[in-house]
Amino acid sequence: MSNYQSAIEAVQAIKAKAGSSWNAINPESVARMRAQNKFKTGLDIAQYTANIMRADMDAFDADSSKYTQSLGCWHGFIGQQKMISIKKHFAGQTDRRYLYLSGWMVAALRSEFGPLPDQSMHEKTSVAALVAELYTFLRQADARELGGLFRDLDAASDGDKVAIQEQIDNHVTHVVPIIADIDAGFGNAEATYIMAKQMIEAGACALQIENQVADEKQCGHQDGKVTVPHADFHSKIRALRHAFLELGIDNGIIVSRTDSEGAGLTKEIAVVKEPGDQGDIYNSFLDVEEIDVADMAEGDVCFNRNGKLVRPKRLPSGLYQFRQGTGEERCVFDSIEAIKAGADLLWIETATPNVADITAMMDEVRKEIPNAKLVYNNSPSFNWTLNFRQQAFDAMVAAGADVSSYVRADLMDVNYDTTELAAAADDKIRSFQADTSREAGIFHHLITLPTYHTAALSTDNLAKEYFGDAGMLGYVEGVQRKEIRQGIACVKHQNMSGSDMGDDHKEYFAGENALKAGGANNTSNQF
Repeated sequence: MSNYQSAIEAVQAIKAKAGSSWNAINPESVARMRAQNKFKTGLDIAQYTANIMRADMDAFDADSSKYTQSLGCWHGFIGQQKMISIKKHFAGQTDRRYLYLSGWMVAALRSEFGPLPDQSMHEKTSVAALVAELYTFLRQADARELGGLFRDLDAASDGDKVAIQEQIDNHVTHVVPIIADIDAGFGNAEATYIMAKQMIEAGACALQIENQVADEKQCGHQDGKVTVPHADFHSKIRALRHAFLELGIDNGIIVSRTDSEGAGLTKEIAVVKEPGDQGDIYNSFLDVEEIDVADMAEGDVCFNRNGKLVRPKRLPSGLYQFRQGTGEERCVFDSIEAIKAGADLLWIETATPNVADITAMMDEVRKEIPNAKLVYNNSPSFNWTLNFRQQAFDAMVAAGADVSSYVRADLMDVNYDTTELAAAADDKIRSFQADTSREAGIFHHLITLPTYHTAALSTDNLAKEYFGDAGMLGYVEGVQRKEIRQGIACVKHQNMSGSDMGDDHKEYFAGENALKAGGANNTSNQF
């Protein structure tokens, strides 16, 4: 017996117990509404998606070609359209495709203060609110798609009903894992725990947290980043785990991000309990000078290192600086210690997208943690074209090839687009995700801000044409005609917004008295 038929029969049994006052309730309508509302709570979603991510992590351990991907989405509609497109282009499946929630985009696009830099100044609750919004839109995509199948079922001949019912019973949900950015925790460990609970309750199964100071947090691709000692950061990792466990998501995922590669500053000298411990190693990276007690000035902070008195170099801001050139070593140390503290996945911010550089750091991590897996930001902050063309240029030089027709600093120039060097660079960009997953253990590839840039680019193109000589043709040719021919679902924007589902519900609730919007005079019938 099919799932859909079983659901109808279950409602029939409930209706029979209720008596005559429920005579107008149609069990088939209720069964449809239940099918269209598969996930009742955010915690249902968090558990479902955590199970998916854990299975994907196991599959990746067995085969590195099974890496996962996501795009950052700043609005529920953007996330919804992304997943509708994925199902359309990839045989109705969503396997290994996630959503990413970027704190940068929340700050830039979703704060009530208006656009803000990525410095944790936006409202804490706006992150959890976006998680909930994304899942609201993904669930609506399920309801819309199933609604179309139910209408097809009603219109089908008896011979075709079985195939349509099979599609209903085997419907693939648009709900997928979200990796959600909790920044540096928005405060101390207790604040991190409270924020994590809200995000998990909204549906997040994976939380990404970074080792910067919470009150002066910077975007990972900007200067001025300040890290904290491991004891401080690990208390926040444990806060996330406690939040997951309290809410019953025992397999929730923690992504530990270190910004140490580009962070040259710390606010604190770590506490050392015994030689060689975490605090001692953290302090060993500080830029210090050996002094005599007599050289100490009023207010100097000094400590003992191997029996010698040293004074860490302190900036006018009160911050301490690390020695130049220690970033990669600190990244490796941070990553190993984070996994030992309970993190599931690592995130390392790098200066450029270079396979060899990422692999070198992860090779060091994997000497101690053999199955360490990385989440990597394929960031729009990198100039991918210039970086990879310069890498191709350097490879040509190393191979003894003639590079006299190229100017390394000017390789972004459009005149190079048709060259052999540009083609080689594009091939490396194309294979970057597969290469780094194989060589560096990158389990998840994401682009943090892609839909921020696509919104700006498409708006620029439309504005240029519509307000120029093309006029209305700028919209018709540049947008609507492409929507129709590419089969973009939201060309029927009334349907996408839920109008047809509303009509269904009106009929469920009012029967033949329902006043529907989808009649013969609805202009959407033109599509």
